[in-house]
Amino acid sequence: MKRASFLTLMLLAALGTSQAARAVEYTLPANGSRLVGQNQTYTVQEGDNSLQTIARRFDTAAMILLEANNTVAPVPQPGTQMLIPLQLLLPDVPQEGIVVNLAELRLYYFPPDGNTVQVYPLGIGQLGLETPEMTTRVGQKIPNPTWTPTPGIRQRSLEKGITLPPVVPAGPNNPLGRFALRLAYGNGEYLIHGTNAQNSVGLRVSSGCMRMFTDDIKALFAQVRVGTPVRVINQPVKFSVEPNGMRYMEVHRPMTQNEVQNPQTIAYVLPEGYAQFAADKGTDKMMADKAMHRRMGVPVAVSAGATPAVSGVTPVQSALNGAPSSATETQVTQ
Repeated sequence: MKRASFLTLMLLAALGTSQAARAVEYTLPANGSRLVGQNQTYTVQEGDNSLQTIARRFDTAAMILLEANNTVAPVPQPGTQMLIPLQLLLPDVPQEGIVVNLAELRLYYFPPDGNTVQVYPLGIGQLGLETPEMTTRVGQKIPNPTWTPTPGIRQRSLEKGITLPPVVPAGPNNPLGRFALRLAYGNGEYLIHGTNAQNSVGLRVSSGCMRMFTDDIKALFAQVRVGTPVRVINQPVKFSVEPNGMRYMEVHRPMTQNEVQNPQTIAYVLPEGYAQFAADKGTDKMMADKAMHRRMGVPVAVSAGATPAVSGVTPVQSALNGAPSSATETQVTQ
């Protein structure tokens, strides 16, 4: 998933209005289905001065909007019709605790009641400072964290002419925001936290930690307990055979390892079981190949004999303002 520097800068520069983000919450299907939600269409309004503005309206990521609407401009014109990708396939992992899929720039939280899943957009590690895949747990909950920049962050800041203080106190200027969840991985250097740079959420720009919108981390922090399981995975290709026999694929652009790679054309490391799924007579191979080529980031029906269209698209009213339903001493890679 290449995050081209020009596009990233445009997205960061075109700051949106400060709208309260809120999780998109789905009821888990009782029949074991992994397909949840419904896509929506939205007409860009006056005042929607960036993709990030629209992304925050639906509590999603600007890069996810770009995948679904690959011809839209970083500052879309009023009247532009956009697909809002709110339908998805749940990751193919146990549905418990926190699941982060780096390829989606999404965090899934499965509350202990087992009936729902909350989905939040994330900012993750930039090229060369990638957020690692891991299986771990929440090791510490930290309200009002302070930030101790690592030597690497200090050096990179100095190269930009910025001298960081030894410790940044809690408050509105703290890069960790108001709430942080320290992961019990490595030396505790990886956090899920808020940020004072709201428009960096949904981009690949951090030093390895995972950033959330202010309201999102507040909501997650209030629910999560120390010891909650955490899985950080990288699944750009998701596929499912649903209980009714329908077959779906959701394909995201893969993570790139350098600036010259094109996320639209680089090869995938395919997940276990995909070759059998694609070769099965129930899968339309041409439709599956199209889904792999387009990399749209939304579920696409690929059943043999199915209509090759994105499923579950509903128009959104233009007035809609939302979607449906201390790190004190340890150095962290913010």
